[in-house]
Amino acid sequence: MLIELKNITKEYDNSGVVTKVLRGVSLSVKEGEFLSIMGPSGSGKSTLMHIIGFLDRATDGTYLFDGENIKDFSDDELAYIRNERIGFVFQSFNLLARTSVLDNVILPLTYSKKKNHQELATKALEAVGLGNRLNFLSNQISGGQKQRVAIARALVCDPKVIFADEPTGNLDSKSGTTVMSILGKLNEEGRTIILVTHDRTVAEHANRIITIKDGEIISDEHNPNPRRSKIIEDPTDDIA
Repeated sequence: MLIELKNITKEYDNSGVVTKVLRGVSLSVKEGEFLSIMGPSGSGKSTLMHIIGFLDRATDGTYLFDGENIKDFSDDELAYIRNERIGFVFQSFNLLARTSVLDNVILPLTYSKKKNHQELATKALEAVGLGNRLNFLSNQISGGQKQRVAIARALVCDPKVIFADEPTGNLDSKSGTTVMSILGKLNEEGRTIILVTHDRTVAEHANRIITIKDGEIISDEHNPNPRRSKIIEDPTDDIA
């Protein structure tokens, strides 16, 4: 198993008022799976992703990543895992404004021991169909292209798993279709994809759909016929 969660809880204490967000979540994810975590706003799905992605720590329970118990890992060790072994794609893109597409993708490499940063970033951008956008500024490209840059940035350190938090939430339907097609292709190439969404149609791109409600997993479905979207070319992609 790549990821094993056992009885994970998460509570927030605000001046003595305790809010329980996750209530004994247990979950296993095999390497190479395409998993979606689905639920309404406030269900705990984003908190769960933040814990799995080392952006937050559980209040209680056990988390094994690639066979290692992360409970006693230092903040520096968790930062290393976040940079080298996992990648993130967020709804809001989180690109640096007025910075080139290439430099946005190079950024994670500045904290890595890897060399040939420009070569690796270029390869990642070519993998998402943006090899002709290297020197464009992030504010000169479309929303769909920004999300593709974000996927390239998530890929550039060659992670074991990619987390995508509502990756189509700020996109039109055509751009969203392209983004989901790219994530599907990455999974077919062996990447583990964990997708968080409130949209059933988006969730159905995964081979497995977890539904969470009020901090608890209420269903774990195998999806034998996942959606496989085709890339819809952005009309500006052929602009040199």
